[in-house]
Amino acid sequence: MTALLLTLLLGFFLAFAESGLGLGMVLPGETAVVLLAATMGTPTQMVMLGIVVMLGASAGDHAGYLLGRRFGDNLRETRAVRRLGVRHYDRATEMLHRRGGLAVFLTRLIPIVRTLTPAAAGASGLEYRRFAPASLAGSATWAAAYVGGGSTVAAAVAIATDTFGRASWLLLVLLAVALIPVLMIRTVVGVRPVSATPDVASLELAVRRSSFSPLVSDLQS
Repeated sequence: MTALLLTLLLGFFLAFAESGLGLGMVLPGETAVVLLAATMGTPTQMVMLGIVVMLGASAGDHAGYLLGRRFGDNLRETRAVRRLGVRHYDRATEMLHRRGGLAVFLTRLIPIVRTLTPAAAGASGLEYRRFAPASLAGSATWAAAYVGGGSTVAAAVAIATDTFGRASWLLLVLLAVALIPVLMIRTVVGVRPVSATPDVASLELAVRRSSFSPLVSDLQS
């Protein structure tokens, strides 16, 4: 029982951090929620985790909303927003102008933008009666997606163990080692890693440009 309680508390605070202003950049909340969900032993525990994660995510939204109310338009120039990217804040603000409270729900599954939308909602003066239901609905969707993903992972592991025995864990570890660098690059940098092997046609084109246009060569260097 104590282990379950600690897991639920951890789920709440990780979801809160993910929805806070940049706290989730240290440890992506989606990954943590999926891993926690994979440890749940029964459907009842899974539902409990889903509810707790939903409440934590919505609480993080509310923290951002209150910060937006506190700082107003000055929030755009704060260090937290600059670290996450002013362009993402502007995108969230644009969505709020076009969609109103619905933007809080629609951006919930968009990385980074979802973190900034509640704060932008508070700064823009969005009414709380429109913000609160959108936050709860979006948080419920987010929790269902990733807690459900964790249950799928747990089921896949159980099936693999029954089918291939304990050796399947080695395959899962090797797969994780291969995927973790890619996921880290996409999370931190926000782009897909490119192949280290240059395209032959691109090399030939670059050589021709450098040969016939010194100006292009200087610009490329």
